[in-house]
Amino acid sequence: MISSDPLEPGSVYAASVDDEGMVGLYRLEVGCSGGTGKLRLAGGIDGVLKESIQRAFGYLHANKVRLSIGQDFDTTDFHVEAIDLLQNRVSCECGVALIVAIISAIKRLPVQAALVILGDVSIQGNIKGVRTLVEPCQLAMENGARRALIPIENRRQFLEVSGDVAERLDPIFFGDAPVAANKALGIT
Repeated sequence: MISSDPLEPGSVYAASVDDEGMVGLYRLEVGCSGGTGKLRLAGGIDGVLKESIQRAFGYLHANKVRLSIGQDFDTTDFHVEAIDLLQNRVSCECGVALIVAIISAIKRLPVQAALVILGDVSIQGNIKGVRTLVEPCQLAMENGARRALIPIENRRQFLEVSGDVAERLDPIFFGDAPVAANKALGIT
């Protein structure tokens, strides 16, 4: 399900774990059209997923100048679709993935191939780690991921993943959203 080929700019894979330990795996797709900096969500985005996307978009709006996307952001409307790859209806906290997807779409740069993004973000830009790394990393690896963008606060938990996963899934740690976007897009 996770392609080994690079996705189109604006598309990313995201994984999350809910309160019951179930894993959600999504492909977020962001399309751009001329506009005034509005967020437009496709049907079917609700609950935790919708809240996470709206928080991340609020962070982007507040920090667009610092992220060097201000002018493009203000003249673009962003159309977001979230495709539930497992079709298990597990909601996904995917704020970091949305930030990366929008920056990817604006800069017209694809994210690294076979990359899954973990973590959420608060409206002020504080990174929220995932509850556990074991299940989302295992599931992502089984579905084709070769690397995972992981919040730095989850670094110790990477020691809990199986040897097979640790050998086949390269962790890329980040401490804030701009660093996450740069690492995902291969910008140093």
